[in-house]
Amino acid sequence: MASLTITIKPRLTHPRKILVEMDVNKFERLAANLGLFSPEFLKSLDQAEKDYETGKIRKIKSLKELRK
Repeated sequence: MASLTITIKPRLTHPRKILVEMDVNKFERLAANLGLFSPEFLKSLDQAEKDYETGKIRKIKSLKELRK
């Protein structure tokens, strides 16, 4: 079993943010295992891009805005 080395560092300039680093090849393997390259996922990305281009998307600052 291969290991996934992830480095997590605090951002000193932004205390509420962190920096996550990982090897590209291992990230691609993780993404494939999570199904991020499945045809359904890729189709949903295409639909999301179309929705964005047609203006069906609005920006939110908080998940609380979705309740409105």
